[in-house]
Amino acid sequence: MHMMGYGAAGLGWLWGDPLVGIVMLAGAAGFVVWLIRALFFNGRTDERDIYRPNPLAELQLRLARGEITPGDYEELRAHLRE
Repeated sequence: MHMMGYGAAGLGWLWGDPLVGIVMLAGAAGFVVWLIRALFFNGRTDERDIYRPNPLAELQLRLARGEITPGDYEELRAHLRE
């Protein structure tokens, strides 16, 4: 006996109402994206952390560019460590 409305994959209920199908597929896609980010990025989803400068590295760059003297560098480095 052939059941009408059910495709070869048996997912006829999904395609019966296009809006329900779209919402279900969007939810499944969102879940997959969330799962991949949770598994492979270990919670590092905040992009701002990637671009947060390291103050000591910035200080070393300023010294290397000649913007500050070695004395200034030592003073500022001591201040950063407080």
